[in-house]
Order: sequence, then C-alpha cells, then structure tokens
Amino acid sequence: MGCGLPDGRGSAMKGYYRFLTLLVLLFAVGLSAVWKITGTGDGSQNNEDVLLLNEIAHEMVLYDMPLENTASEREYVILDRTGNVIYDNRFDPSEAVTVETAIKRRYPYTYITENNQITGTIVLADSRNQFGHLRTNIIAVYCVCGFLLIGVAAAFGAYIRKTVIRPFAKMKDFASCVAAGDLDRPLEMDKGNLFGAFSESFDIMREELKASRARELSLQKKERELIASLSHDLKTPVTGIKLTSELMAAVFAQNEGQEITVTEDMIAKMNNIYKRADEIALLVGDLFSSTLEDLGEFKVKCADENAAVIAQIVSEYNDRGLVRISEIPQVIVHMDKLRLSQVIGNILFNSYKYAGTPIDISFHLDESFLEMSISDSGPGVYEEEIALITNKYYRGKQHGDKEGSGLGLYIARILMDKMGGELSVRSENGLCATLLIPLS
Repeated sequence: MGCGLPDGRGSAMKGYYRFLTLLVLLFAVGLSAVWKITGTGDGSQNNEDVLLLNEIAHEMVLYDMPLENTASEREYVILDRTGNVIYDNRFDPSEAVTVETAIKRRYPYTYITENNQITGTIVLADSRNQFGHLRTNIIAVYCVCGFLLIGVAAAFGAYIRKTVIRPFAKMKDFASCVAAGDLDRPLEMDKGNLFGAFSESFDIMREELKASRARELSLQKKERELIASLSHDLKTPVTGIKLTSELMAAVFAQNEGQEITVTEDMIAKMNNIYKRADEIALLVGDLFSSTLEDLGEFKVKCADENAAVIAQIVSEYNDRGLVRISEIPQVIVHMDKLRLSQVIGNILFNSYKYAGTPIDISFHLDESFLEMSISDSGPGVYEEEIALITNKYYRGKQHGDKEGSGLGLYIARILMDKMGGELSVRSENGLCATLLIPLS
C-alpha cells in the first residue's frame, strides 16, 4: 500500500477466516456424529434377515411352500424361476415385486437352489435394512446442506472483502497519506461498493485541502513580499526625514549663537518631515490594521456625527492641494470618525501615488446612506480587476514601478463593512471609489 503503511485487509479478515474454519470443523463433527448414530450403513444384509431367508429357502426345497409358522410376522414374496409370484403374504400385494425391485430398493433377497439349479427367489419386502437406505439419504442431505452453507458463507465473505474490507482499507490508507501530507494521490473510486459515495467525498476533501494548502503557501509568499515592500516603503520616508534633519542640524550648527530667521525653505523642510512621518504612520497603520483583522480584533466604535466632519477629515489629507470637494448635505451619519479617516486617507493616498491628478469628491443622498464618491483621472484598473482590487495584498497591473503593499483598499473595504456601510470601486476615466456611509 502507499505511504509506507502495512495492508490492514489480512488482519481484518482473520476473524472471518476463523469463523469459516470453525464452520467446516462443525460440519465434519456433525457428519461423524450422524455416521455413528445411524450405524454402519454398508448396505449389507443383517444376520436376522440372512437366517430368515435361509430358513424359508430350506422349507421351499423340502415342502415346496413355507410353513405357516415360519416368520409369520414378516412380509415376504416368493418368485419362481421366471419371476412369477408363487407366494405373497404382504398386507398390500398391489405393488409388483421383482428381483430388480429388490435390488433397487435394497430389499434383502436370496435364491432358492436345488441340485445346484436356481428354482426361485425369496424377497423380504419389509426388510429392516431399509433404514440403511434412509440413513444414506440423511447423510446425503446433510452433506448437501453443509456444503451449501459453507459455500454461501465463503461467497458472503468474498463479497464483504470486495465491497467493504478492500474499500475501507483503501480509505484508511488514503487518510494516512493525507495526514502525512501527500495530497497529490487521488482516491480510487468504485461507486459499485458500499463506500462509493464516501470515497468521492473523501477525494473532494483531498482536493479542497490541496487547494487550501496552495492558498496558504501563496498567502505566506505574499506576506513575505509585503514585509519586503513595507521595508522599502518605510526606508524612503525615513531617508527623507534623516536627510532633512541632517540639513537642518547643519544650518543650526553654522548659526550657533546667532539669531536664526525662520525662512520659507525651513518651513518647507519641516513640512517635508511631517509629510514623511505621516507616510510612515499610514504604512504602519495599514499593517497593524491588517494584523488586527487577521486576529479577529478589528473593532469599530460608531457614533452619530454631523456629516460636515467629513470635510475636516478630507482637509487633513489634502496636503498637496489636489482635492476638489463639493457641498456636503446637512445630515447626521452613524460612523467611527477615526476609522472613516483611515478609509479616506487610504483612498486619497492611493490617488496621490498612482494617479497624481486632481481628485473630485461628490456627495449624494441614497435612501439610508450618504454616498461619497472619490474619483481621479489616473490610469485606473482593468475591468477584470475591479472585483479583485479590494482583496488582501492584491495590486493592479498598472501600478508600474511604484511600490505598495496591496492593503489600502482592502482595509478600507473591511472598515466600511464593519461600520455597516460599503465600499465599491469602478474604473471610468480613472479610478472612482464610492463609500456608502450609514445615516443615523
């Protein structure tokens, strides 16, 4: 068998083989008992019959007829040399008796001889030796029934071995192989046995486990790629902060002890440090949020807020001045302000990175939701990627050489779902992300 395991079919059939052997032994013992109980059964005439036949034959020679008191309690027939009946004391003489009949029915008989010539035949029609014939029939019936029973038991055992034991042994070996990690070997299926449907279910389970392992390996690979990508993404803003800090430190060192005038260039450098630190915070926040979601600890705390707060959130991320926001309806929305800020930040950051175009934000009331659309004029994504773009670690094919983790839109979708809203994406003259924010 496969996977280096012993075949369990022999041990499974040992009990049956012992039962079959016991059945054969019982048959042999029973046959011996029947043989002894019913006598020798050799078909020979017993001594009583022989003596009686000789006595009647002697009287026929002497008197040409048996005496009246000779074996009056026995039924017998005397035939002449031509087979004609010359004496018959049977109660029912309607059945003809001949030498052939005596031989066929095992009636004891003897010939009447006179001067070495056969002059007639004596046949005992009520011979007690008929029991020998009955005994033979009993033994024959016993043997036939015994062999039939043993044959049925053997056939049943072969059927069970084929339809139960072998399929079960295959399933046992298959389960051991799966447990050992061998998911490439399919389970042979035979729908004609009792385990046909179970075999098919086991093989479906193997295929699902194989697919699950492939997904797990793919996920592990993406996680390693994510760590490498985040390391690279973090390295860039950290390097920018380091260089700007070193430059500012050099300026302060040169003007040590002197009054320093804050120039626009210095303010720009300070803003650059803030911006780079913000990028780091966003990347770390995405990674942390993804980890919380995996652990099932990703929680939101929704409360009623004035929709005007959305404008404040957008302004926090509009450091490049590319956002054009329309008038916000005066409504109360039910949301987690911190989490919605994270959603909007991720979407705007994606547009900054991949589009670099003006970003239009519009609002529309739709039944129990405030619909917020954020659209840019970048390359967007391919139509077949729309359903995948919000999946974990997935990045569009048009990202070019820009680094990324594939977590931004994924986390945004998860957060909107947890707030009772929805995030949808479409690609028309750029990328448009639509948020459905629940109304209070």
